Amino acid sequence: MSRLDSFIRRMSAQRDILDALPRRLAGVPGLVMEFGLGSARTYDHLRERFPGRRIVVFESVVVEAVRPRPAPDDFVVGDLPGTAAAWPDGCAALVHADIETGDAAADAALRDWLPALAARLLAPGGFAVSGAPLPHPRLVAEPLPPGVAEGRYHVLRRDQRSFGG
Repeated sequence: MSRLDSFIRRMSAQRDILDALPRRLAGVPGLVMEFGLGSARTYDHLRERFPGRRIVVFESVVVEAVRPRPAPDDFVVGDLPGTAAAWPDGCAALVHADIETGDAAADAALRDWLPALAARLLAPGGFAVSGAPLPHPRLVAEPLPPGVAEGRYHVLRRDQRSFGG
């Protein structure tokens, strides 16, 4: 498969998954957390799909020309695991992270912190959506939408246990 075809399939999977989530999150409180602004395509899509939710974006590097840009209070710049860790347990209905780099060492480091952070930030019943696997005992794999190949993108739901249990 060409790199272009692979990219198209990944973006289609991402869109199909994000499009299915608003109704599934209707009863789950919390904000939307987006790890990585990049070119703001996904952020823009999330704004359309979740118009009533606050969307907070975490980014390690600011690219000034990127538009749309979140409001200053919703745009957290710095070390991703460090800045996101300051947020309270259970504050998010959705954590979306498409921040893999293709660098084996960097992506391995990502898998060291992202699953536990996502599990902690999600409200019970909330969703984690990622290009990378997120193995964690509090995150349960969810079925993918039709047409999305296993392993192309990952959808997990935080279990219903309270934070003390």
